Amino acid sequence: MTSITDNARIHLRTRLLYGDEIAMGPGKAALLESIAEKGSISAAAKHMTMSYRRAWLLVDTMNRCFASPLVISAAGGKQGGGAHLSTLGIDVLKDYRAMETEMMKLSANHLKKLKKHLSTHA
Repeated sequence: MTSITDNARIHLRTRLLYGDEIAMGPGKAALLESIAEKGSISAAAKHMTMSYRRAWLLVDTMNRCFASPLVISAAGGKQGGGAHLSTLGIDVLKDYRAMETEMMKLSANHLKKLKKHLSTHA
């Protein structure tokens, strides 16, 4: 068992639910960042050590939950495929990251208090 020390990391996970779907969360935000950096869903999945199928399903969920797609993809072939974030995708990612930062700031004192009550065994 691991003891919780003063440096133990506790955090909130911010998820945006749309009906029964997780429209945006930490993993989906990281995937969007990776797609923006790598230029394809496949390369982003590989970078994140995630299967292409899993990444594609996450992108599909995000694209269905929002008014228009967050990720625009082109089929492969001689020219190669690729993917990029739409303008909405860039905005949603920016807003989500800002919301995460604000929530952590607003919750810092409460997290500090709650941390005192955590078990010494994880």
